[in-house]
Amino acid sequence: MKRGTRALGVAVSNRGDGGHATVGGAVVRASRVVDGVSFSACTVGGLDSTAAVSRCYERLNREDVQYVLLAGIAPAWFNVIDVRAVHERVDRPVLAVSFEESPGLGEPINREFTGRERDARLAVYESLPERTPVTVNDHRVFVRSVGCDRAAAVVRAFTPAGGRPEPLRVARLAARAGDDYA
Repeated sequence: MKRGTRALGVAVSNRGDGGHATVGGAVVRASRVVDGVSFSACTVGGLDSTAAVSRCYERLNREDVQYVLLAGIAPAWFNVIDVRAVHERVDRPVLAVSFEESPGLGEPINREFTGRERDARLAVYESLPERTPVTVNDHRVFVRSVGCDRAAAVVRAFTPAGGRPEPLRVARLAARAGDDYA
């Protein structure tokens, strides 16, 4: 991958008031140069994370961003991100990276929600692409991707050390800083 290839990493922090979570976006080149930051917000326990992720991309107004990487698919207490809808809105490959193996969110969603709230979350969750395990720098991550036929190579190219892709590491720092500020 060329050193100037850019990815937008998006992460969420909800260490603040409990009602809203800060969505941080960081544009990072494959060479590890940070090239832009944006913010948005979503509701803890809501259904608006897909729109919040898309706003992070749109606010940057950066046509040079080639990939969007998401830190997980259910930030802010089951506010499930519709990865396909983000892909359609931003017209870029979208890769959701999770850092722990899990049996999935179906059972926890069924336990925590009822009626329309449960059905809306399950509909999005069940529509997501399958997770694929990827080994990067002796770490194992799990990737769901839409619009990308080389997801493992993209994750590896943006992960110079450890197991967290640099765009997601910087986005997490930004989201936490934004959350602390708010």
